[in-house]
Amino acid sequence: MIRKKIVVLTGAGVSAESGLRTFRDSDGLWEEHRIEDVASPLGWKRNQQLVLDFYNQRRRDVLKAKPNAAHFAIAQLEEKFDVVVVTQNIDNLHERASSTKVIHLHGEIFKSRSTVDYKLIYKCEGDILIGDKCEKGSQLRPFIVWFNEAVPMIEVAAKEVSSAELFIIVGTSLQVYPAAGLINYVHATVPKFLIDPKAPDVSFVRNITCIAKKASEGMSELTDILLKKY
Repeated sequence: MIRKKIVVLTGAGVSAESGLRTFRDSDGLWEEHRIEDVASPLGWKRNQQLVLDFYNQRRRDVLKAKPNAAHFAIAQLEEKFDVVVVTQNIDNLHERASSTKVIHLHGEIFKSRSTVDYKLIYKCEGDILIGDKCEKGSQLRPFIVWFNEAVPMIEVAAKEVSSAELFIIVGTSLQVYPAAGLINYVHATVPKFLIDPKAPDVSFVRNITCIAKKASEGMSELTDILLKKY
């Protein structure tokens, strides 16, 4: 039996219900830090210690967090479907909820990488300190895609999205590019679902159903429907 392919695009709204603060909300991380100071190559050049401290705290926060109902509902879809999760989140909560195919567009908090060779990537569960170096002798940095940097996994994600038979968007306002542009790769005839309490205008998208609920409630509801329908 051939399993239908579902691609799920997730954003910060999914992790927020696990207690991880988002960057763009009114009480978000950007309220305390300028984007260019902690999430740009220029910020890294100016103050490596500030950047390392910022992401070391993010890593500690993720270690304390637990997957929520949205993560588990997405993982549950694998009972009947071939599911690929494309996430803008840098945490590992999808994996901890048992999702088996996860593409991280913006990097992973539990990895570090070389500053001179982006292909040198290392596991990282503790703090990254000044003086921690790669095998080529350069300072390690968080394995995070910063503003004004290329998004290496976007082409991989676009290929997956283009072959989706069902497409779900949950917990993202579709304001961050190039991730937001992935919706343009979904075939017009494919059923699409958008879960967000503050759904953006998607009137230009064909065959889309909007569920104006938080990620956990909306995703749990949609998973029940899809498991029964298909």
